[in-house]
Amino acid sequence: MTSAAGTRPTGDSGQPGGPTTNRWLLVAAALLLQFSIGAVYAWSVFSKALQESSAFDLSSVQAAIPFEVTIGMIFIGTYIGGRIQDKRGPRTVAMVGGVIYGIGVLIAGIARDADTFWLVILGYGVISGFGLGVAYIVPIAMLQKWFPDKRGLITGLAVGGFGFGAVLTSPVANWLIDRDPDVPTKAFIPLGIAYLVMSVLGASVFKNPPAGYTVGEQGTTAQASGRSAVHDYTQGEALRTPQWYLLTAILTLNVAAGISLISQAAASASDIAGYSAAAAASVVGVLAIFNGAGRVVWAAASDKLGRMKSFAAMLGLSGICLIAIPHAENAALFVALAAVIYLCYGGAFGTMPATAGDFFGVSNAGAIYGLMLIGWSIGGVVGPLVASALIGDDLNYTTAYTTIGVVALAAVVLTFVTKMPEGRPDAGSGSAETIPR
Repeated sequence: MTSAAGTRPTGDSGQPGGPTTNRWLLVAAALLLQFSIGAVYAWSVFSKALQESSAFDLSSVQAAIPFEVTIGMIFIGTYIGGRIQDKRGPRTVAMVGGVIYGIGVLIAGIARDADTFWLVILGYGVISGFGLGVAYIVPIAMLQKWFPDKRGLITGLAVGGFGFGAVLTSPVANWLIDRDPDVPTKAFIPLGIAYLVMSVLGASVFKNPPAGYTVGEQGTTAQASGRSAVHDYTQGEALRTPQWYLLTAILTLNVAAGISLISQAAASASDIAGYSAAAAASVVGVLAIFNGAGRVVWAAASDKLGRMKSFAAMLGLSGICLIAIPHAENAALFVALAAVIYLCYGGAFGTMPATAGDFFGVSNAGAIYGLMLIGWSIGGVVGPLVASALIGDDLNYTTAYTTIGVVALAAVVLTFVTKMPEGRPDAGSGSAETIPR
């Protein structure tokens, strides 16, 4: 007999055995891991402190280097982690990724002045960025296998934890930095220890469902043989379809649109809406909540609306709000428009894993979606570069955000030409498999 909570659990390799597994426990474990690695988005707290520190006294460009390196390394980690977890199971890969991430943060904590700033770049940037990527992809791929009946919602929750990581970490990091503002890197030591503990605790209960796993009493996600009822693509097969490239392009453009504002949020709030520096910093903290919420809200909505309709809405709303925001001199209107852009930015990360699962199946979800996250790195670099170049020294926000907004609106066309590949049923509501609700 099975229950809605799941069937017999698996070990790290996915073999059945032991007492019944509560799949919602795995969600809680995934959130714990994602809260830990999602703290990377709190870098702005350290960037400001490093610029004001007498020991480091960095320029804004120098202070941005560790975070830029981190974003660049994420794709390498997700690609490797995704391939390994599909073959070896989620527990080991998530633990290794979390430990690498925590160790990188601890290494960054050794730096004490500008001469040792390279340790922050190496630790926080290279090592932590790689570990983050390895760990990030695991709960997304794993939970899709446990929740085929709620694929959009569950991947939204998985990456929502990542989005909220900075919201939880920022005040703690601020408090730690204030204890010794001249050497803000000391804060990395207790944070790194906390990240290690959270990552290991979360990853320790990760497992894949057993062969023949079922949800409810009628809907099945796999046959007793363990093979999907419809064809699941390998990574190589997915890369030979135009759909993989279309989905990656949609992700890239959605990321580029949102992060163009995120990278300039504090300055935009001050220059456009007249916020003071302190108030602009508070606005950025509030907007981070919408980044996390968007991952859950849009992912859940895509289960009902359909994946492509949801992406069309995200790109369309982002484009409209970007075009409007340079003219939002009213403080409340500025926040409202920015909140929508943040929601749509986060929404792509919540919805695309489920979309990839719909299009290509979940058997190789780690490898297929892990490689698709190259769009995160490309969009995360191109968006801020284009925004800063167009804004320029004369603070031309209208040209910058209007240009990016028009590109986002044009990208809506991609959602109409992206169709389910052969071998996968038309999802209708967005789910690739027919599961009784």
